Amino acid sequence: MGKQMTEMLKGTLEGIVLAILSGRPAYGYEITAWLRDQGFSDIAEGTIYALLVRIEQRGLVDVEKVPSEKGPPRKVYSLNAQGREYLEEFWRTWSFLAERLEQLREGGN
Repeated sequence: MGKQMTEMLKGTLEGIVLAILSGRPAYGYEITAWLRDQGFSDIAEGTIYALLVRIEQRGLVDVEKVPSEKGPPRKVYSLNAQGREYLEEFWRTWSFLAERLEQLREGGN
């Protein structure tokens, strides 16, 4: 990923992670692996874990500790009602921005 992609992701990664969690509960490594499979190869696991802590503190996800065969329990994150509301607002904002950017790209003002 180039520097421009990295900078653009900073503002959208939270919404991307919430969108992933809207499909099903997941733990940090699963989220990171999915993102890498989708081509976001430069995303560090630490970035995802820090983001998960922030969205947990903001009350956007519920967390369940699940026993792991390989060490300490895993924290499994699932989107709650407040997180769904936040994600809906994220998509509205994304749609607005995408439409305006497309207009600019096509030469409109």
